Amino acid sequence: MIYVSLSSPLSSRLAGCDLLLSLKWLAITFCLLVCDSFTAASAATLPLGFSEVQVAGGLVRASAMEFAPDGRLFVCLQDGQLRVIKNGALLTEPFLAVRVESSGDRGLLGVAFDPNFSSNNFVYIYYTAPSDPVHNRLSRFTANGDVALANSEVVLLDLDDLNISAGHNGGPIHFGPDGKLYVGVGFNEEPSNSQTLDNLLGKILRLNADGSIPTDNPFYGTAKGVNRAIWSLGLRNPFAIAFQPGTNLMLINDVGDFTWEEINEGIAGSNYGWPINEGPTSDPRFREPIFSYRHGSNSTTGCAIVGGTFYNPTTNQFPAGYVGQYFFADYCSGWIRTLELTNHTASDFATGIVFPLDLKVGSDGSLYYLSRGSAAVFKIQYQGCSSSSASAKTRNFSAQTAPLILQTEENTDSAIALESMTLFRDPFPLTSRFNLGPDNRTGVILFADNLDLSLCEDRSTVTAEAEDAEHTTYPLSVEFVGQIPGFDSVTEVVVKLPDNLPANQTILVSITWHEMKSNKVRIRIR
Repeated sequence: MIYVSLSSPLSSRLAGCDLLLSLKWLAITFCLLVCDSFTAASAATLPLGFSEVQVAGGLVRASAMEFAPDGRLFVCLQDGQLRVIKNGALLTEPFLAVRVESSGDRGLLGVAFDPNFSSNNFVYIYYTAPSDPVHNRLSRFTANGDVALANSEVVLLDLDDLNISAGHNGGPIHFGPDGKLYVGVGFNEEPSNSQTLDNLLGKILRLNADGSIPTDNPFYGTAKGVNRAIWSLGLRNPFAIAFQPGTNLMLINDVGDFTWEEINEGIAGSNYGWPINEGPTSDPRFREPIFSYRHGSNSTTGCAIVGGTFYNPTTNQFPAGYVGQYFFADYCSGWIRTLELTNHTASDFATGIVFPLDLKVGSDGSLYYLSRGSAAVFKIQYQGCSSSSASAKTRNFSAQTAPLILQTEENTDSAIALESMTLFRDPFPLTSRFNLGPDNRTGVILFADNLDLSLCEDRSTVTAEAEDAEHTTYPLSVEFVGQIPGFDSVTEVVVKLPDNLPANQTILVSITWHEMKSNKVRIRIR
């Protein structure tokens, strides 16, 4: 007989507020119990031209990972070990091992590296200290090669005492472009924590590298004592924090309760609304998520948003359409999706992952993901079309003479275009109740000549834009590119209209593929 433990690792961190009230969360807990006892090989389904390889296994009860500036990958295990993957191999000796309280989602939950790591060797961790009373702690260690110096721990912050619930501890820690250390803290199953300045729970904190509190923090003059570290509030369980390289953009993945998962823009002083609000809102008191998705079990829904990372590597390996996009994962549905930052629309990327937890982009341009169910780190690479592949078509795009053409009505510049769900002609609404996606944006089918994707190309190689009467341009999300059965010379291109597109006018739409730009075709928006 298998007994289900309601305090199994990460169950409350990723599930709803009360596991005892929901068979759904009970099922998730069962899966977590099983995946902590047994591991399964990952079999991710990836876009054409992409492949994956396992980097390291044996990472049982992994919780987070981060690249060191020198390229080593550090992986947190809930039991208190910080493991090192170096030159593609998992080192036998842990970098460090701290005593932790690891029931529920407690334990070693986050790791970060000092901006001056090359000179000071400082490594920071966030973990649950087992002392009585139990609480989360932020500490700094000094690296000595692949291990931490003995007795080098410096405690920078002891957070609030935790109640008997072992859930929703947060844990992500990252240095921002301002050199400050940002810490995501969960609400510890007490909703009132998120809306008060009297404790650190349900918040994003901002600290100096030495643990002191910056005087320019937004609540420095109103909060008291250590609570002046609060940088934003109204969060439930901020599971991931990411900063876009080269910008000040910060995104926060906040695990929801029973309805919505959120991606929030990190802005000083913001209140994100929990527990008063979850998901989209028009309440002026709260900052609305830039993207949210409902709970469910398909390729666009889930129950627990986890890792997130920007694709802005030093070496760009993926197709150009992925550069600048935000990758994010859902633990329950086992997918990775991408978020277009200009219009905040999401697209599918990978499915079939066994309980993904964390995402990171390496300096080599590969996307790395941590699979809890496989107890392993995997690397996703783009191989593209190989001239040695018998199945790949090759061509010299610079020598292609046939122009890229979007089809139009005879003797006009009006597009032959259909709404993707109803197949109605224009004018098109910006929102449509027939669109089954959670954003209700209208998809438009266009038809292109001389757009012949090779067998290892997908829609990411095609971009689209709209131009209004004032010559303002709007990037369009490309949802699908593919041949029409029986019409080999015509390619179907589905684009999604953004919510900031002006209504009640005509717009000009064009597409670009391998630096070849099509003609502009006219469609009407109502």
